[in-house]
Amino acid sequence: MNHPAIKIQGLSFQYPQQEGLYFRNFNLQIGAGERFGLFGPNGAGKTTLMNLMAGLLSYEEGSIQLLGQEIRNHPKSTNRKFGFVPQDFSFYPELSPRDNLAFYGAWYGLTKKHIQKRSAELLEILGLTTVADKELRSFSGGMKRRFNLAIGVIHEPEVLFLDEPTVGVDVQSRHAIIHYLKELNNKGATLIYTSHQLEEAAGLCTTVALMDDGKIIAQDRLDELLVKHGHEGMEALFLDLTGKSFRD
Repeated sequence: MNHPAIKIQGLSFQYPQQEGLYFRNFNLQIGAGERFGLFGPNGAGKTTLMNLMAGLLSYEEGSIQLLGQEIRNHPKSTNRKFGFVPQDFSFYPELSPRDNLAFYGAWYGLTKKHIQKRSAELLEILGLTTVADKELRSFSGGMKRRFNLAIGVIHEPEVLFLDEPTVGVDVQSRHAIIHYLKELNNKGATLIYTSHQLEEAAGLCTTVALMDDGKIIAQDRLDELLVKHGHEGMEALFLDLTGKSFRD
């Protein structure tokens, strides 16, 4: 049976010791194989929602299913079905790329042979082969971002969560990251992506959802949304639906 990549039904969530619900009766479905963008102003709930979908935050009400499996009850084997590339770097800076990949590959249950093969592939694809044995703390921001992606995909996940994967990088690194993400999607991976780089999003995402105040205010194929709201670009659409007021 084919399941959607993500199916959220009736989700309600509140941070401990904070007043008010962050999400109330929230619903969302993301089809397998999509390049799905999640956008909204600061404080809209994008990162919180992504952390919930990845099982990093727990919820009491509603359901979040990843490939048909309820996240809160998922067995350890489900961890291999998804990858997560967070805003913050998720590696050990005092170690080398090769040592980091060995650690995370083992955590995902990969064999030593598989880890070596995948590490060589990823280091080559992301332009890091020549620095594979140097400490990561000496790397530039773009190199660190590219390696952050490598960690998230070493186990070849079916679903990949990407929270601002190109923030603060140069044009060359951004191009390399986006190009590789499209390759992963062409091989069947579902991408769930959020960024403040709206034009980058327009080039990557086929389907988008705009969030504000913990709610989905628009969701469709990007080309359909632009036609429906009479805009030619993502930025104009974003401002039209979320307003021009400062949010931070």
